[in-house]
Amino acid sequence: MNSFTSALLPILVLIVLGYLLKRARFLSDETWSGIERLTYFILFPALLIHTLGKQTLAGTPWPSMLVVVTGTLLLTTTVLLLLQRFRSINDATFTSIFQGGIRFNTYITLAVAHSLFGAEGLAMASVAAGFMIVLINLLCISVFVVWGKATFNGVLSFIREIIGNPLIIGCAIGWFLSISGIGVPSIAGDILEIIGRAALPFGLLAVGAALKPEVMRGHLSPIVFSSLAQFGLKPLIVALLISITGLSGIAAGVLTIAFMTPTAPSAYILARQLGGDTEAMASIITFQTLLAFLIMPLIGTIFL
Repeated sequence: MNSFTSALLPILVLIVLGYLLKRARFLSDETWSGIERLTYFILFPALLIHTLGKQTLAGTPWPSMLVVVTGTLLLTTTVLLLLQRFRSINDATFTSIFQGGIRFNTYITLAVAHSLFGAEGLAMASVAAGFMIVLINLLCISVFVVWGKATFNGVLSFIREIIGNPLIIGCAIGWFLSISGIGVPSIAGDILEIIGRAALPFGLLAVGAALKPEVMRGHLSPIVFSSLAQFGLKPLIVALLISITGLSGIAAGVLTIAFMTPTAPSAYILARQLGGDTEAMASIITFQTLLAFLIMPLIGTIFL
């Protein structure tokens, strides 16, 4: 068993456990919904604040990382928009394909980075995630403004969706503490560390609980298009940009990991709120999460 597979195995076990617990009705649907909300609004932002607030960008190759993140996301966006133009896909379904091809699973990214590279990998992955979360949410909400069913009441409504995102708020606070030199005060740091420590296991259990294999039938095209972008196009682009920028070591490793994970379960929440195709989105999330544990070790062996 190679190191990448070893890193993925505990993550897979937690996701499968979440799936089995949900199917066994060990917890009620309301409890799973509460776990999802707790992770998304409290635990994960606490992890980002603690990790980014302690991280100093001095000495890290963050400009090159930002170039790779921005370039990969914008090139992938361009390809997906061309797909919509020439394939004439249903508008709501396109928003699900877009989220399935652009978003990344932050829980899996941080868990794999921590497993492979330790605390330094977690810190570097948090920096990458900070860049990605902001830009991805800007892109996704922009796509919903054009192709979603929900009505946006002007620019203020769009801005509210962006600045109200708990992950963006967590990144903003963490970056402020880091860049300002304030850092995370010791007592606050201890509290945030304890809260944030629960983010990854709870988040992975929630990923498993959200899987719906039964809905995948009938959504072949959205699954194929989004998965080709997620596991084919993005890893190739990021590998090319890493080579061009000269990134290496842990920084290159965490970016490679981030851009080959399945899409985020939170994509379903956004699809439900902003008028996307929720069934196609659930199908994409389920298929990509299952496929990831077969294809990520292969991609990792090639590019890491």
